[in-house]
Amino acid sequence: MISVVGHTAIDHLFRVPALPGRHTSTYITEHKVYFGGGAANIAVGIALLGEKCSLISAVGGDFAGSDYDRWLRSLEVVQDFTVVEDAFTPTAYVFTDEDRDQVTYFEWGASAVRSDMEAPALDFVHMATADPGFNVRVAEKAAFASFDPGQDLLRYSSEQLASILGNIDMLFSNHHEMAEMCRMLGTEQDAIVASVPMVIMTKSAEGSVLYHEGAEHQIPVVTVDAVDPTGAGDGYRAGFLTAYRRGYDPVDCCRVGAVVSSFVVERMGTQTNLPDWERMLARYRKHFGTLEPTDR
Repeated sequence: MISVVGHTAIDHLFRVPALPGRHTSTYITEHKVYFGGGAANIAVGIALLGEKCSLISAVGGDFAGSDYDRWLRSLEVVQDFTVVEDAFTPTAYVFTDEDRDQVTYFEWGASAVRSDMEAPALDFVHMATADPGFNVRVAEKAAFASFDPGQDLLRYSSEQLASILGNIDMLFSNHHEMAEMCRMLGTEQDAIVASVPMVIMTKSAEGSVLYHEGAEHQIPVVTVDAVDPTGAGDGYRAGFLTAYRRGYDPVDCCRVGAVVSSFVVERMGTQTNLPDWERMLARYRKHFGTLEPTDR
């Protein structure tokens, strides 16, 4: 089973003509509400691809019996939830402009409870956006851990970030997050890459790059008619982790991630167009050929 730690949230997705600067304003052309949260997006992606998954998260008293609750249960995602009755489920407000640039405002709500909680000892865990201290403790105890800092990177101290990087087997980041991690740690990208057994860095329309065993592998993006980029990285992680857990070569896992990500951007909403394994495989074959099992 793959465990995923982090936020389960409600996403408010807004379209605006352009992201405003300081002391200016803009108008909203579209506003829709979807299920979201980085960890939950990944967990749902894994479950739809056919792998068992548990979601370790905190939700408010408004969650039980909600449409979101029923959705997760229908997918048989194991809900390892801390319920904070007098709090609300975390909420993200994501603004995307016509150039597909984004700004996100995140309201933590019930997720704040994780700051002082004891961490479980997990066999295979991915740490998504979550309380930094909790993720540090998860990484210290896990048999195998992967991590992506996401929009919560600004909440980490340099000491917390260094601790996590020293206790993980796999790092996911986009190129913006990688630059910020380098700044926080006062180091270069090469040093971070050398410190983690496997690093996967996504680069928007330029695809992604895998750093593994001293080699660098470029993975092209799977081009589709994109509607919204929100959740693309979460889809990539879901695809990669599912394929990796099933024993595929890391380069092929990156390709699976790129394929799953391509489905996400075709629709508004981070969980509205995630594929099952067969649907993913059909697109994979079209772009990359046969997906061969390995003995890894």
